[in-house]
Amino acid sequence: MLLLALDTATPAVTVALHDGTGVLAAAEETDARRHGELLLPAVDRVLAAAGRGLGEVTSIVVGTGPGPYTGLRVGLATAAAFGAARGLPVHGLCTLDGIAWATGLTEPFLVATDARRKEVYWARYADARTRVAGPAVGRPADVAAGAAGLPAVGAGALLYREAFPGARDDLPRHASAAALAGLAAELMAAGQPLQEPVPRYLRRPDARVPAGYKAVTRA
Repeated sequence: MLLLALDTATPAVTVALHDGTGVLAAAEETDARRHGELLLPAVDRVLAAAGRGLGEVTSIVVGTGPGPYTGLRVGLATAAAFGAARGLPVHGLCTLDGIAWATGLTEPFLVATDARRKEVYWARYADARTRVAGPAVGRPADVAAGAAGLPAVGAGALLYREAFPGARDDLPRHASAAALAGLAAELMAAGQPLQEPVPRYLRRPDARVPAGYKAVTRA
């Protein structure tokens, strides 16, 4: 088994290679505006650091969000392209599940990432492996009101500390492909099915067709 993991659903552009027992190499760079520019070079660096080639990869896992439309689409499209070119299975995992898994927490908590528009993407967990609500999108105050004072993890929680006084800055802020790969390997070893690589947008993209424009016609 040689699993290539990608995630671009948060400002982190993150890639990892996992052999079923551990992470062989990983790369991460945080830049919310350069997902498309940074992802493929990161894949090259990870493969080179592990001394492996793309032809040795046996499967791909990609974070399915939720996340902003453009960044999320970069990882999904790249994973699909690799899968089609190499004839590899492509699996999806909720990005928030990867963040939750990386915390290692054994008590209930909340994961919240920045959804822009003064909102957060969130999910609630019984522990690092068990999601009990979400993913969803909402205003920080509304999300926090339904979380019963739980500890909160992620960049969204840290951005809106007034709503999430239990925000943990000692735990992951963004997605990690290494965590995503570790979770995927754990699920595969247990014989549990992974998801389809379908994006979790949760709301419409910011870019929209202008209303009220005049059509140009030829005389």
